[in-house]
Formats: sequence, structure tokens, C-alpha cells
Amino acid sequence: MHRSAISRLRALKGCAGNLGTTRYATSTAVASRPSSPGFFSWLTGEQASSFPPLEVPLAGVAFPPSLPDYVKPGKVESKVLENGLMIVSEASSNPAASVGLYLDCGSVYETPISCGATHLLERMAFKSTRNRSHLRIVREVEAIGGNVAASASREQMGYTFDALKTYAPEMIELLIDCVRNPVFLDWEVNDELKKMKVEIAELSKNPEGLLLEAIHSAGFLGPLANPLLAPESSLDRLNGDILEEFVSKHYTAPRMVLAASGVEFEELISVAEPLLSDLPRVPRTDEPKSLYVGGDYRKQAASQLAHVALAFEASGGWHKEKDAIMLTVLQMLLGGGGSFSAGGPGKGMHSRLYLRVLSKYPELQSFSAFNSIFNKTGLFGIYASCGPNFVHKAVDLAVAELIAVATPGQVTQEQLNRAKESTKSAVLFNLESRVLSLSLSLSRPLCLLCLGPLGHCTSLYPLNTSVLMIVAEDIGRQFLTYGERKPVEHFLKVVDEITLDDITSIGCSLIRSPLTMASYGDVLNVPSYESVSSRFERRGK
Repeated sequence: MHRSAISRLRALKGCAGNLGTTRYATSTAVASRPSSPGFFSWLTGEQASSFPPLEVPLAGVAFPPSLPDYVKPGKVESKVLENGLMIVSEASSNPAASVGLYLDCGSVYETPISCGATHLLERMAFKSTRNRSHLRIVREVEAIGGNVAASASREQMGYTFDALKTYAPEMIELLIDCVRNPVFLDWEVNDELKKMKVEIAELSKNPEGLLLEAIHSAGFLGPLANPLLAPESSLDRLNGDILEEFVSKHYTAPRMVLAASGVEFEELISVAEPLLSDLPRVPRTDEPKSLYVGGDYRKQAASQLAHVALAFEASGGWHKEKDAIMLTVLQMLLGGGGSFSAGGPGKGMHSRLYLRVLSKYPELQSFSAFNSIFNKTGLFGIYASCGPNFVHKAVDLAVAELIAVATPGQVTQEQLNRAKESTKSAVLFNLESRVLSLSLSLSRPLCLLCLGPLGHCTSLYPLNTSVLMIVAEDIGRQFLTYGERKPVEHFLKVVDEITLDDITSIGCSLIRSPLTMASYGDVLNVPSYESVSSRFERRGK
């Protein structure tokens, strides 16, 4: 027993000795290895490393092929079905795809009975259909990692669905089912009406959005004066029957475009045509006519600020393409923004309104140009917010800036060139990042160009909005407006051709139209409509 214990002790000593030897040998190896350069050596450029310099290619390492400088855009293919419905697709190497159904239908088609229907239809998008419950729709979208959204504007509506392109057939079928076969269940409609009441109540916290609505109602007679958001008085009247009648009347084949990005045209046709070809062919309804007359809107509200907007008609709308693009460049030239902006020239701090107004008058909270263009007409103006004691001066400044751009020699070639380059670079940067296609994006109110929102989006997954969805929307809206998709080079060429005389001419045509004013908040010190309008009338003669 003692011998056994002694032998174990000797074994342990042997292990300890070997361990010590190994540890010593390792330390020796470390000590004999050349030391790597420290941070200071790297910082001073001291060459103490045996590694090859970065400019020397590594032996035996194959590099992947470099990306091309130019990627040819996919070909846009289209087909008009016998019932008048258009199907359009642009192929893409992107693994994702987006499909959208766009309609020539918006708040301009509402009647006093159906007022607010498009707003409610936007919120009822992707709810229960004759074939699916709302829960099943949500489950199917989630199962393929998809994203759905709906938007409503004054002249157009859109429903979009994007996911991986391998699920294109499922996307197309579900999208068409949701647009063609809604059932408008009472409990779903009532639930959305309650949410709309909250949304409308929150509008008072967004004076700029409220004034944009007020400008339309004050400036136009006819359909364009219809509110984009449902008025509170209509919420007790709207129901599923009104929505069903509105859809059956306006969701017709000649007023629809099915647009896809990232889906092969043959695949799109094979899936969509059987689902859409049975829609009846009916004569396309003429767009209701609106008349711009100008006017004044004022609302006193409990606010520490006064908000005011001055606007004029941009006649011709997108059917006068060059004039509409000139207005976009003019808006970039005027620019503006908030009184505090963190950033450099990319934030608009080079624009006329920033340099000539915001940087000189700290009393202003915001001062910016806005633009709202439709098919045959539009609005262009300046929005300002400030304390009530400064609002009279703010209106004077807005009048002076609008008159200045209509006066020869007041805009320099340098300012125009900067505005043109800003317009083009904003568009091309976004095309490069696939956030947006140009074309009608210039007409859509976008943050990029300070034009406002594309529409009020309703998404099941707002944090995963697809960039391809915007491309499909661009295709669909262009085909609704022009019957084709014009290439980006066409629009850039128009921008390049704009001259100082063009800016003066479009400025003069604006201020010759009747003035529209809208004010909200503490409006007691806002100048009278007549006094402001007379200043433009004298200049326009």
C-alpha cells in the first residue's frame, strides 16, 4: 500500500517536471519569435513586419470579377388584354420581385355620398375577401416573408406585394384576389373607421399637412377640392355598401395596370391573364374636370405659431411634361427647410430660401417651397411657420421670393445650374440605390425633392419596405399617365435643356393665376387675402 502511494507520488512529480519543461520550452519559443510591430510602429510607418505590403497581390489568391460600371436596365414588356387592362413587367437580376395593381381612381371620383371612400379603401386593403379571411392573408404573406402596402392619392390608387421572385405566382394570385374580391365585413369596416377618427384627430398636430389639404379645397372648384383624408362628417355615413358600389363602378379593366419588377414577362402573363381576362370591358370613364379659382382659408387654433401657405396654379400638370419638370427644378432652386438643419449643402442649405431668408431671419421656424402636380393641373407655392408677431413679415418674404423668380436677372446661371445638378443627382443616386425610379417620382410628393408623400401607406411590415416596390409603382403610374414608361435619360435631357428664360417664364405663368392662401394657428396678424393678391396682380400685368 505504501509502495503504491509512493509510485503515484513519483508519477505526479514526473508529470510536473514535464509540464515545467514544456512551459519553459514554449516561453523560449515565444521569446525567440520576432516581435510584431506595435501600434506606434504602424502609425509612424516603421517597417517591422515580414508580411508583404498591401499593394502586392497575394500568391495563389483568386480575386472575384469586378462589378461592371454600367448595368443595362431590364427591358419593359407590356400587353393590353382584350378588356383593356394593361400588364407590364421589367425583368431584373435581383432575387426579389414586386407586383402592383394600379388604378386610375382616387378622391377626384368621389361624390358627396362616397366622400372619404378612397381613404377607407386604402385602410381596408388586404382585408377579408370572398376566398380568404384577413388572418389567412396575413399568414400567407408571412409564410413567404412578403410585404404588402396600399396607397391612395387624388387621382390614383395602388396595391403592392413584394417578396422573393420564386413566390411570384403566389404573390400575383393573392394580390388580384384582394383587389377584385373584397367583402367589406361590417366589423372590419367599423374597426378601420375608428382608427380613421384617431388619424383625423391627429391631423391638428401636422399643420403643414392640414394646410396642403386646405390649399386644394380653397383653390379648386370640383373634384380636386375633395379631401384626401375623409372628413369627420363622413365617418358616420361610410359603410361596406358604399365601398362595394364605389369599387364596382371604378375598379374596371381599362383603368387598371398590373405592373411587376423582377418578374419575367411570360411568367406574369401566364399567371395573371387567366385571373384578369374575365373582367368586363367597359368604356373608360372621363376624369372629372376641376377648375382652379384661387381662394382663402383661415382657421384660428390654439397654437403658439402661425402657419401660412401661398400657392398658384401650375396649369397643364404632367400632360405638359416640360413645364412640370421645370417646376421641379424651380422647387429645388428655391428649396428651404427648417430653421435648424444639421448638415451641409446636401440638406438644402445652398438654396435661395435658405440663404436669402432662413439664415437671415431666426424668427422663422420653417420656410420652404412645395409642389403638387396632377395630370392636367397642379399647385406651386411657399409654406412658412413662425410666431404670430412675425407672420406679416413672413408673408412679405414669400411674396418677394415668388416675384423674384418671375423677374429676369434675379436668378443667376450658377443658381440654376446648382438646382439642375441637384435634381439630377438626387434622382440618379436613388436609382443607383434602387430606392426609386425617376419619371413620375418627380411628380409624386417625395421627401427627396421636398414634394410630400407618395400616398398614405398601409403596410403589414413597415420596417421591411421593398425598394422594388417603388420601381413597380413607378412603372404602373407611368403607364396610367402616359401609356408607356419613359426612360430616365429622357427626363434628364429635359432637365439639362432648362434655361434662365424658362425659369422666368414658368414663374410669370404661376403668379398670373389667382392666389390661393391658407393659414392655421394664431392667424390674427396674417395679412388679408386682398392685400397679398393685389401685389401679385400688379406684378403680373
